[in-house]
Amino acid sequence: MAPRISAFNILQGRLLLTVFIFILTAFIIVYCIPTLNESSNLTLSFSRFTDNLQTLLLKQVKDLNDKVIRPLEERINNLEIKNKNKYASVKYLAEKDRKRILITGGAGFVGSHLTDSLLLAGHEVTVVDNFFTGRKSNIEHWIGHENFELINHDVVEPLYIEVDQIYHLASPASPPHYMYNPIKTIKTNTIGTLNMLGLAKRVRARLLLASTSEVYGDPEMHPQPESYWGHVNPIGPRACYDEGKRVAETMCYAYARQERVEVRVARIFNTYGPRMQMADGRVVSNFILQALQNESLTVYGDGEQTRSFQYISDLVNGLIKLMNGNISQPVNIGNPEEHSINHFAKIIKEQTNSSSKIVYMDGQEDDPQRRRPDIERAEKELGWKPEVPLIVGLRNTIDYFRKELLRSDSTKDL
Repeated sequence: MAPRISAFNILQGRLLLTVFIFILTAFIIVYCIPTLNESSNLTLSFSRFTDNLQTLLLKQVKDLNDKVIRPLEERINNLEIKNKNKYASVKYLAEKDRKRILITGGAGFVGSHLTDSLLLAGHEVTVVDNFFTGRKSNIEHWIGHENFELINHDVVEPLYIEVDQIYHLASPASPPHYMYNPIKTIKTNTIGTLNMLGLAKRVRARLLLASTSEVYGDPEMHPQPESYWGHVNPIGPRACYDEGKRVAETMCYAYARQERVEVRVARIFNTYGPRMQMADGRVVSNFILQALQNESLTVYGDGEQTRSFQYISDLVNGLIKLMNGNISQPVNIGNPEEHSINHFAKIIKEQTNSSSKIVYMDGQEDDPQRRRPDIERAEKELGWKPEVPLIVGLRNTIDYFRKELLRSDSTKDL
């Protein structure tokens, strides 16, 4: 952590500088100027002047201390006490149990919830984010905490830091975001992953890669086990993300074999919850936002394509279990409960009491038709499975979006 410089420290410095200038002036007057004068009366006058100057200086110092420094010091102490009370209570861990954890993309949707869980568990967390899709508001409630540090950094550039574990989440994850700048997406998932693996190698840290169900592409096997190699279009509009993650996985296992770096790979399926960006283009956020504003719910294609939705807290628990587990093979982290897009749209309408209509638009290129994880490996090796029912998670998410819309509307009125 960087040392904090308070206003009190600055005032002390200025006061010392003032005292030094007065003493230097007095020295010049007493010892230098009289040598240029032959009159002893002049020397006596200067001596009296310095005595008066010293008395005046001491009075000024006392006044400054009583009127400025002491009140300011009290205010600073009060602010420090107030700041200590504003954070959630974190568990105390002994030095041997407390880990130094780096989360790339830690200001994003998933990363910020992971940050919460790890800090509450008593660990020291450093978040690295370039804020392309991440937001400071997601982690601002930890800023200033002694166990938290935020670094504005792009993982495409090397990072030198001492850590015990690395959760490598940095990458745009929604189609509009990763297709906005496909070259940047490829760089983040390749060069960024290479940099994090290099860091893990140097400091002997364990690295968890947040991979994706997109490595399966438009699958021909259903549900999708980790042993399935996928069905991906390598030159389509989604390829920058799909193939970027596939290469990232390849890099992880190359470092594991050649450099003995400990790696974990989580293949994350559709996830939803508070702190999702309202305009990220995902089906959950799209439907909720449209329903709350009584706008038409847009379904691409015939709506019979399926998705599996897991709540954010289930995902975070799965990631932490995987990081601290003993399995180095890829692990699906998702909810095997499958819903068609049409059925999901009806659920959103019911939960929001919306009068929205469902409209159909042309299907998107390379949009997977079926998506459902086989989580047998996670259940067997990690003892993990999703616990939050869809309706409960959706209500929490809808409440979050409703509050965000109210905040947005109140800002417009200003």
